[in-house]
This record gives sequence, C-alpha cells and structure tokens, in this order.
Amino acid sequence: MRNFYKSPGGALLKLLCGIFVLAVCMSCGTTQSAVEPAGNTNAGMPDAAIAITVGRTEARQIPAYIQATGSLIADETSDIAPRAAGKISNVSANVGEFVTQGSVIATIDDSDARLQLASTNAGVKQAVAAVRQAEARLGLAPNGSFDSSTIPEVRAANANYQQTIAELRQAEANEKRYRELVETGDVALITYEQFRTTRDTAQARVNSAKQQLEAAVNTAKQSNQAIKSAEAAVEASRTQVGTAQQALADTVIRAPFSGFISARPVAVGEYVSSASIVATLLRSNPIKIQIQISESDVPNVALGRGVSVEVDAYPDRRFAGTVTAINPAVDATSRSAVVEARIENSDNTLRSGMFATARITKEGGGTGIFAPKTSVYNDQSTQSYRAFVVVDGVAKLRVLQLGNEEGDMVQVLDGLNADETVATGNLEQLYEGARVNF
Repeated sequence: MRNFYKSPGGALLKLLCGIFVLAVCMSCGTTQSAVEPAGNTNAGMPDAAIAITVGRTEARQIPAYIQATGSLIADETSDIAPRAAGKISNVSANVGEFVTQGSVIATIDDSDARLQLASTNAGVKQAVAAVRQAEARLGLAPNGSFDSSTIPEVRAANANYQQTIAELRQAEANEKRYRELVETGDVALITYEQFRTTRDTAQARVNSAKQQLEAAVNTAKQSNQAIKSAEAAVEASRTQVGTAQQALADTVIRAPFSGFISARPVAVGEYVSSASIVATLLRSNPIKIQIQISESDVPNVALGRGVSVEVDAYPDRRFAGTVTAINPAVDATSRSAVVEARIENSDNTLRSGMFATARITKEGGGTGIFAPKTSVYNDQSTQSYRAFVVVDGVAKLRVLQLGNEEGDMVQVLDGLNADETVATGNLEQLYEGARVNF
C-alpha cells in the first residue's frame, strides 16, 4: 500500500479521492443551510381564518299532503253562437284578446231587421189612429173613460123615453078620471074609450122608447168594445216592435262574460246560423285544476282545503288554490275521483290545458328542519349537497339530503339539526376543520 501511494498512479488517485470528499462536504453544507430557514419560518404557524356569512337552521311544521297530477281548465268556457242568422258584417275581436262582459265580438248584417222595425213602428201608429177613431165615434176624449149615459145617442134615447113615460102618466090619469065619470054617469062611454085608447097608445110608446134606449146603450157598449179591441191591436203592434227591436239587437254578438278569445272561426262575409260558433271565450281568472286522486285518499279531502300547484312552464313557482268541488262518484276503471280546485290567475300566467302537479293538504303532518338556500353547496365532484356547520369558529362538513323549498329556505331531510349555525358565504373555500370568522 505504501508503495502504491508513492507511485505516480497512486498519487493521482489520492488527489481524486480528496476532491470527491470535499465536494460531498460542500454539498451537505449547502443543503442544510437551504432547508433550515424554511423550517424555521413555518414551524408552529396556524392557517388563516376564512371570512364567511352565516345563517341558522330552524324547525317548522310540515303539513301532510296528497300529491297527484291533473290538468288546468278555464273556470268557464263558452262557445258563443249568434241568436240570429245572417251574414257577418264586422268582426271586433281576435284570438288572444281580452274582452270585457258585453263587449262586441262580431255583428251581423242588420238591414232586414231595421226594415222590420220600421214596419212595426208604422203598425203601432195605425193602431193608435184606430183607437182615436173609435173614441171619436163615442164622443170620448183620448184615453177618456167610458160612461154610456154620456153618449149623445144614449142621452137622446133616454130623453125620448122619459118623455113617453110622462105622456103615459098623463094618459093614465085621464083614463082613470073618465072611468070614474062613466061609473057615475056624468060622461058618455065613448068619451072614456078615447082616453083609454090614448093611455094604451102612450104605454106602447113607452115600451118602444125603452127598447130604443136599450139599443142605444148596447150600441155604445159595442163601440166601447171596439175601442178596447183597437187598444189591444196597439199592444200587439207594440209587442211586434219589441220583437223587431230584439231581432235588431240580436245582430250584435256580445261577450257573455269577461275573458280571453281562444278561437274565432268566422270572418267577414260568412253566413252564420244559430248553430254556428262565432268565437270561444275562456274565463281564466280564477283558473281551475282537475286532479285525479285515488279512492283511498277521498276521505282526506274536503272543500276549502289548500292546494299547491306546480307546472313545468314555471319550475320555480308554486301557485296556491282551494278545493271547490269533489266528484261524488269514483271512476270504476281507474278507481280514482276527480277533485277541482280554483287558483288565482290575475296575471294570466297559468293557461288552460297545462299539465300540473298538485299537493292537497290533509290533517296531520310533522316537524321539519329548514336551512337557508345559500347555505347549501352542490359539490359537482361528489354529486352531493353539502353544508358547513360552524362550531367554535371551525367549519364542520355535513352531507345533506334535501326536500322541498319554501321561499328562501329549503327543507333538509337529513344532515342538519334545528338551531345550528351554518355558513352562507364563501362555501367553495371551506373544508372540514377550516377556521372561519364572521
């Protein structure tokens, strides 16, 4: 070995070994000096707190309900038909328009109706003239009351009758006086017979005058009946006028109630009859929903029960209604009963024919836990809903099972308890055990 190091090759090897040892030592020193400052800087330092906002969970009463499906229908649907046949002369409403009760939807040509009205008005005037003529025959003033004793012909006949009565009385008195004179022998029988004949003639004249008076009275009464007949003709003519006026009014087709025009299958120039449909009118406020429920749920439904309705067109909204009708019969095939509910629809959001899911409240229910919607974090990586409960300034991760939403709160079926503090902001930065402040 001594000879090896003393040789030229040994000296070279010795030099190389020294250089290697020196390089290794320098490398170890450099590494230690580089690691030690980093270790000294982070040793014992806590993580920074995450700033968040918080909310609280709460317990609420949850009503029991029956869930079923159904369809929305208009509160009232009317296929409007004209009362008179004719040609459409004007159309005032189009599909989709809202019309108020009594608004004009369409009109029918009214030329014939106007001519008929003018004819009946003329008939009334003629009938009134006939009444006046009949009154004039009796000497009555227009619309005067009838009294046979005031009729000129009756007054004349009565005067003649009274005169014959007076003459009869005078003749009877003369006949009696001369009959007594004949009995005493003071007057000849022939003279008495003249006065008796005069009495008999006066009696005959009285009878004739009486018959004339009765005839005059009967004639006056007949004339009065003619007045009544003429007045009846006036009423009949006025009835015809009313009928003609109604026929003219029937040429205007009006809305029976306020609502939306859903169909208008006619146009100007078309001929329609009383069987033709001019327009279909829907009253959509309130709107109704027909729900089919199983026969086992029928005892749990009563009039006035609350109904919550959802439609696909507005997934984020719920519409409140009330049960208004329950079909007393159960369908023998489906074993279901139809329940109707009314829903306020002032903004016409809901449309007839929409498919809907309804929940009908029933007696019973329980308690549920609700949390703010902003406290729920949808973790896409795990396809789960999560929340962070804050306990002593530390975030605790909870996995949730969610239920229904109510306003800005959501029901938590599993994962949270009542009166817990939950984070509602910066959820994406939180993790199990994270320090937080709020």
